[in-house]
Amino acid sequence: MGKKIFVSYKYADTLVERLSSVPIWKDTTPRDYLNIFENTIEDKDDIYKGESDDEDIGDLSKSTIEDKLKDRIYDSTVTVVLISKGMEENSKSEKEQWIPWEISYSLKEISRGGRTSLTNAVLAVVLPEDNGSYDYFVQKNVECDCQTLITSFLFPIMRKNMFNIKNPNTRECNNLTIYSGQPSYIYTVVWKDFISNYKRYIDAAISLFDKRDRYNISKELED
Repeated sequence: MGKKIFVSYKYADTLVERLSSVPIWKDTTPRDYLNIFENTIEDKDDIYKGESDDEDIGDLSKSTIEDKLKDRIYDSTVTVVLISKGMEENSKSEKEQWIPWEISYSLKEISRGGRTSLTNAVLAVVLPEDNGSYDYFVQKNVECDCQTLITSFLFPIMRKNMFNIKNPNTRECNNLTIYSGQPSYIYTVVWKDFISNYKRYIDAAISLFDKRDRYNISKELED
């Protein structure tokens, strides 16, 4: 495919729909969905994985975290974030969890060995929750002919990079502001659509990277 993909996901989240490929005695997690993606993609060497276990980063220094992420993210061009209902641990700050750091470093220009990598394109893939629904994040609004993204449970760095276009094209409907076009730098797709044609959606995210100057991109984590 010629594009290096970094995948960010919550390793231990069990609030996802059970997959038939997972043994009955084992909980299904986003890692199992990543396995399906890996088996689907043409060149498996194109995938770099994010969090591989429940390593606690609360005691790690910023420089240690940076070193870990630079090695994983530097050569990638697209970051795929697997959205799952329990991806955020409310008892921990943004800086104590891997996914926000992975997104932050995906959005930064990283220097290594005299070379500087560009900001990544970012694609959010919404996994179905345990009842098979995507409604916890994506809801259809038939009356206003639009869909609503429920971003309140996301990490702040994700919320800041959604609906962040500098010059939005909007309309009003039932006291809601409806955006036209692609208002977010982070492109969003549900899992069933993504896995049926992953190239299409990765290319869509890259098309936004080519237009990144149109967006207010936030790269830093909250204190």
